[in-house]
Amino acid sequence: MPTTTIYDDQSLIRIVNLEKTYQQADGGRVVLSDVNAEFNAGEFVAIRGRSGSGKTTLLNLLAGIDVPDAGEIYFGQSQLTSLSTDQRTAFRRDHLGFIFQFFNLIPTLTLRENVTLPAELAGRSNQELRARADDLLARVGLAGREDDFPDELSGGEQQRVAIARAIVQKPDVLLADEPTGNLDRATGETVMQLLNTLRGELGTLLILVTHSHRLASQADRILILEDGRLAPDPG
Repeated sequence: MPTTTIYDDQSLIRIVNLEKTYQQADGGRVVLSDVNAEFNAGEFVAIRGRSGSGKTTLLNLLAGIDVPDAGEIYFGQSQLTSLSTDQRTAFRRDHLGFIFQFFNLIPTLTLRENVTLPAELAGRSNQELRARADDLLARVGLAGREDDFPDELSGGEQQRVAIARAIVQKPDVLLADEPTGNLDRATGETVMQLLNTLRGELGTLLILVTHSHRLASQADRILILEDGRLAPDPG
């Protein structure tokens, strides 16, 4: 698939009639049922729901990591759900940043190497990239620690590295899966403020899933995922 811009006159992301069921020993478990939603460039949307409600499944579908049983996902004019596995991988690499609850840093790589990894996998290794990584590490409060390894950091510091890694290629969309769920409240607040500041500077769409009312309240709007369906927070 040729690389194209995903911006047009429509919403940046549209979900249409999305369905996902997982097969279990006692039959199928419906995770998502007739899910419809739109997300606009630059906004911050929180998706709230209890554990097991399908929040991570929805993010994995938006990222093209998984595919739905039915329905479509559009990024501008590009229909993500019609792409092959390799095409979805390329699309995710070029347009998305993903922030995980458990950081997913590679322990044998330095902080700089962890941050630059997504771009290097795309064949974009150069001195400018390394300089950007060092600048981002400084922005997240880790200046001078570029050559340290993840096991030398606290959990909050590791999550800040993960944020730098997610935005190193200036993605159109940031997907965050309970990014403060493994942190204490004060550290989580610091990380969340940093994430919100950086996505605002980039004009990036941030979709964050959480079970926390407190974190969700910082978003421009809140959606609730319950019984397989996505709906606006009634407030």
